[in-house]
Amino acid sequence: MFVKNAWYCAGWDFMVSQGKNALLARQLAGERVVLYRKPDGAVVALEDRCPHRQAALSLGAKEGDSLRCMYHGMKFSPEGQCTEVPGMTRIPDRACVRPFPVVERENWIWVWMGDPALADPGLIPVSVGYSHPDWNMKTSQMHVAANYRLEIANLADLSHLAWVHQKSLGGDDAETRTRYTNIKAQYTVLPRGLRTEYEVRSVPAPNFLRHLFPAEARFDLSFDITHTVPCTWVLHFQAFVADGKEEGAPTGDPVANTMTCQAVVPNDADSVEYYFSWGSHKDFDFPGLSDLLREVLDVAFLEDAHVLEAQHLRVTEKPDHPQVALVHDVGPTKMLKVLDKLLAEEQLAAAAPATPAKQRGAVAA
Repeated sequence: MFVKNAWYCAGWDFMVSQGKNALLARQLAGERVVLYRKPDGAVVALEDRCPHRQAALSLGAKEGDSLRCMYHGMKFSPEGQCTEVPGMTRIPDRACVRPFPVVERENWIWVWMGDPALADPGLIPVSVGYSHPDWNMKTSQMHVAANYRLEIANLADLSHLAWVHQKSLGGDDAETRTRYTNIKAQYTVLPRGLRTEYEVRSVPAPNFLRHLFPAEARFDLSFDITHTVPCTWVLHFQAFVADGKEEGAPTGDPVANTMTCQAVVPNDADSVEYYFSWGSHKDFDFPGLSDLLREVLDVAFLEDAHVLEAQHLRVTEKPDHPQVALVHDVGPTKMLKVLDKLLAEEQLAAAAPATPAKQRGAVAA
């Protein structure tokens, strides 16, 4: 169901503070994880499950670099080893919890859920954080009761802006609807994702910006999207004064240069946490603009959630119900194919017989 050898976003860095009781509980790809920050600033991620009776370590307490379970007082090092059991002089050999590799990058906290030996920081998706000097990024988050594959399909197909987001990111006019339902995208399949590029020509400003421009103003919009497994979505969005052309890169005067970085993180089969940001490049920013961008995402993603949560219920009820394919399914099909390929590769590797070296290692352990 979930690719394990991947970096999963656990939230923004400010969510894990130096507070005495600052323990962050997360469910990432079906696994319970607790995160905390050591006095030196490094973030620790451990399985949120005490080996005694599966008490929640996220209900524990920090002690220096360590974490103490507040059910019976077992203390664990950042590496997951139990270092103290109150009332016992000998620590059981199996008294340990699983540690996870952690990296902080561009203000996101990334946790590797698979084999620690394969935790390559080079696989962390490229993004723009709120501390980037060139961008004024504003952050937000949302819980959605839907399977992450539905979110992937939704993000890989922006033609739905003409319908779901008529009052926010899109428009309720015929020009906008026609242009968005006839997107001609260029796709580049990546080893762990999909790049999608296209232009939307000669449309009014999106509804949430329309009050800032004359009614007759028309714009060419440029979309450059990098979508990576498990589900990180980064869009470089630019707007130009319409140049009257139907093809090629827009040549009109630029009026907006923005980035939105989004991470859809599956908790389990039925829900996701959504961490997202949007902001303007500082060369195009003016007071209140980036705040407006973040505000409209809060509205738009509630519109998405309304659709996806209802869809999730119906897919869960009838998972084998026949579906009709549309032209708008090209992007979702390509992205889900990348995901399924990685899932199949992991399943194949897990089913492979152990090598003699691995077998000897297992016996020695």
